[in-house]
Amino acid sequence: MAFDILCLGEAMVEFNQTGGPDSDQYLRGFGGDTSNCAIAAARQGAHTAYCTLLGRDPFGELLLDLWRREGVDTSTVGHREDAATAIYFVTHGKSGHTFTYYRKDSAASRMTPADLPSAALEASKLLHVSGITLAVSPGMRETAMTAIARMRKANRQVCFDTNLRLKLWPLEMARAAIHAALRLSDIALPSLEDATALSGLSDPAAILDYYRVMGIPLVVLKCGADGVLIANADGRWRLAGHRVSTVDATGAGDCFDGAFLAELVRGISPLEAASYANAAAALTTIGYGAVAPIPRRAAVEAFFRSVGRATAEPF
Repeated sequence: MAFDILCLGEAMVEFNQTGGPDSDQYLRGFGGDTSNCAIAAARQGAHTAYCTLLGRDPFGELLLDLWRREGVDTSTVGHREDAATAIYFVTHGKSGHTFTYYRKDSAASRMTPADLPSAALEASKLLHVSGITLAVSPGMRETAMTAIARMRKANRQVCFDTNLRLKLWPLEMARAAIHAALRLSDIALPSLEDATALSGLSDPAAILDYYRVMGIPLVVLKCGADGVLIANADGRWRLAGHRVSTVDATGAGDCFDGAFLAELVRGISPLEAASYANAAAALTTIGYGAVAPIPRRAAVEAFFRSVGRATAEPF
């Protein structure tokens, strides 16, 4: 089956402590950067699928139910009988919140290139992977790089979000793997924080040039509340951020990715797609969690009617 966007990675079930640091109550939710991206794209109307492995367990069923509710195709999801679906806990204390992951030897971490849906890869318009996809395990890293190579061979597009997580692997290893993937990508969606760590540069314009020289046709540098910077063969542009009543920025970058890619596959220009995604990402910060606040197209369009659409300025 052909999809607009095929996302590859690991999704997890989240348990977030509520009621204070001594509470024994946890709110169930969902995590996983590329899964969040797939859901965000689906909410904008893109035909989206998710590629991963799950365990034969209740947590895997919860994720399948989530994707089905959200209109994300699950025909590219496989199962492992000998491994579990990853979960994680968020606990809260005086020093802030702490993430505790149970993902070692998870079903997704055991992915190999043999688990890739070859027909879906060759027929889909765009593949989206991330630095976390590469960091989960050597097997998933090989799987992701194989998927990227197959997409390029089929003349399909590849999008890569750096999503650097140094708790998962050391910087030097991350830099080598992430830059290898970026050199094979059509679209790069790094955050300013990630790009600074990976490139050693701090000036946003220099970072854009750094990745453009690497050979990436389209670079979109996400700068949080300060907006985004875009660079391609035609030039460089700046989009200011939207000022909203932010309560939780969890998953805002993933929402940006999904909204941006959904617009691109519709044939919208990169600058207009970035403007749309910029607003969608802002809206997702006014609610709690990575999935629930992701806006649908009607909400983004209503936001534009209220505050106007940001215009990209050359720089």
